[in-house]
Amino acid sequence: MKILLLGFSKIKYMPYANFYLKNINLEANEVHVVYWNRDLKEEKKPSLAPIVWHEFAAYQEDDVSKKSKIKGFISYRRYVKKLLKKNSFDFIVVLHTMPGILLYSTLTRKYKNKFLFDYRDSTYEKIGFFRRMIGNLVKSSKCTFTSSDGFRVFFPDSEKAKIHTSHNLNKEDLLHRSYTKTESEKIRIAFWGFIRGEEINRKIIDRIAKDTRFELHYYGREQQVALELKAYAKEIAAENVFFHGEYKPDDRYEFVRNTDIIHNVYSGSNMMLAMPNKYYDGAVFYIPQICMRGSHMGAMVEKSGIGLQCDPEDGDFTQRIFEYKQGLDPNAFGLACDVELQRVLNEYNSGERIIKDVLHR
Repeated sequence: MKILLLGFSKIKYMPYANFYLKNINLEANEVHVVYWNRDLKEEKKPSLAPIVWHEFAAYQEDDVSKKSKIKGFISYRRYVKKLLKKNSFDFIVVLHTMPGILLYSTLTRKYKNKFLFDYRDSTYEKIGFFRRMIGNLVKSSKCTFTSSDGFRVFFPDSEKAKIHTSHNLNKEDLLHRSYTKTESEKIRIAFWGFIRGEEINRKIIDRIAKDTRFELHYYGREQQVALELKAYAKEIAAENVFFHGEYKPDDRYEFVRNTDIIHNVYSGSNMMLAMPNKYYDGAVFYIPQICMRGSHMGAMVEKSGIGLQCDPEDGDFTQRIFEYKQGLDPNAFGLACDVELQRVLNEYNSGERIIKDVLHR
């Protein structure tokens, strides 16, 4: 079988692609992967062979207005359509919402029932025709995976049987569950990943900067939002707020040792429904996390007992976090992490079986 994985970013920012690559027999199938090199820097490809890599190279920052992304989206669509015309693929794995929208006609007609739709971001779903496109992609797919159960509100009720959850869990992290945490007089709150949400993070920086019981650490690429936040922290003389810059995936195993609470607070309609990777990091590494009150993830951490829902707008924001951390029972919290991780692993393993069945391993 000739299989195409249709990515929408650089390889290192698509860890979820491994969920599919590891469950495809690379020797028995001809596997192609499209990725978008957005910063035009050379990228080290995974040591998986044989895979045919297709690089779409076009500069585009991640955290810019949707309007400014249109030109890049059109170029990406043109690039993929040429690739599809040149090659006869038997099956396509669509690794993001936007490639599905950009290739909508091709997928729902030429590749009906011959593609897997991996849905991982909401964008214009409040617009009727856009939501209908998502629904038709789900209906036309062989099966659909979603990175968050919160996104199921956008899917047709009639298609529930073909919709599965794709957890952003890196199984290799399980080898690093046991680690010795460094000691600190301060409660160290840490964010890692793509730094977005300037407004909500300004508010968090404001709160933390005024409370000497805490430190706030950011690990991630310093693009426009990160640079604005860094300048803001300097402007208000926030001596307990730190920016550490871009990191390699394995660097997490070091800085989780220096983390007491994970900053998993987001705002915005999409992120209120999403499940960032840090949710799983919390359960794997036994680190409590704070999430936005009213978000899907906030409900999940409260239900599972692995975190706290809160809102930076509240005057007692830091006091609530302090009291939560001080009141944690390590044994009960550790058990809650184990139970939640097992639930996730059960769904993850079920997804792997589905992938192998769909791709005829």
